[in-house]
Amino acid sequence: MIPMEVQTRVDVFEQIFLVFLGLGTLVGVVVVAYTLYNAYKYRDGAAKTADKDTPTLGELPTGGAGGKKLFLSFGLSAIIVISLVVWTYGMLLYVEDPGDDIPQEDAIEVDVVGDGFAWFFEYENGAESTNTMTVPEDTPVWINVTGGDVWHTFGISDLRVKADAIPGENDETWFMAEEAGETHEIECFELCGDGHSQMTGTVEVVEEEEFEEFLEEEAPDEDENGDDEENGADEEENGADDEENGDDADDENGDDEENGDDADDDEENGDDEDTDEDADDGGDV
Repeated sequence: MIPMEVQTRVDVFEQIFLVFLGLGTLVGVVVVAYTLYNAYKYRDGAAKTADKDTPTLGELPTGGAGGKKLFLSFGLSAIIVISLVVWTYGMLLYVEDPGDDIPQEDAIEVDVVGDGFAWFFEYENGAESTNTMTVPEDTPVWINVTGGDVWHTFGISDLRVKADAIPGENDETWFMAEEAGETHEIECFELCGDGHSQMTGTVEVVEEEEFEEFLEEEAPDEDENGDDEENGADEEENGADDEENGDDADDENGDDEENGDDADDDEENGDDEDTDEDADDGGDV
């Protein structure tokens, strides 16, 4: 489990939003207040003063005090805007790659495929699910997203997640859900066809123990692999028996040939006996 001080994507985008909102509100209040102040100060019918900054009809404003106020306002604005851009860019880099703040060994990986207006998920141990992604609480989840048919975009608005699902390409991003029992809707952010609006799913956040049970239940059946190995062993045994039977057949055939040779010898001996009898008959004559 990751320590709670680690910032999630939601935390980062909320900080960016609050900073922009606060700074925008402050600038708006200052500008509006200064405008109202000058509108009141230089209103028609007000007592005229010898103020050198008083604008004269038809003349360009000098910015007050020889342009010092104008220079000061532009300088402060530039500093604020540049600082805001640099800070925001650094926060977005963290969103893309948190680096050492989230060790890889503490995270889980899920392969995501968008295909046929549905979402398919595969976990590290080979467990699979469709349209429902189960993740543990307070744990970084790295997702590797691709498309199976056309362009899709995997999105979880609540968790500020968006990744393109393009056939033949992979888009990697991460997120972290904080509380078990929460559910978040998965949507497709790319107009992908007739079933685009129905291409939805759910992220279910569970406790670590429940997630481990889920992986065990959905893992590929090892018995099937064992049966395949057993069948392979039986086939090998049958092959060995066939070879043995072949050897026996060869031996029997060899014995038959030997018997045939013996028979040939017997016939030859019989011929010899007949020859001897003929010779004896000749002698008697």
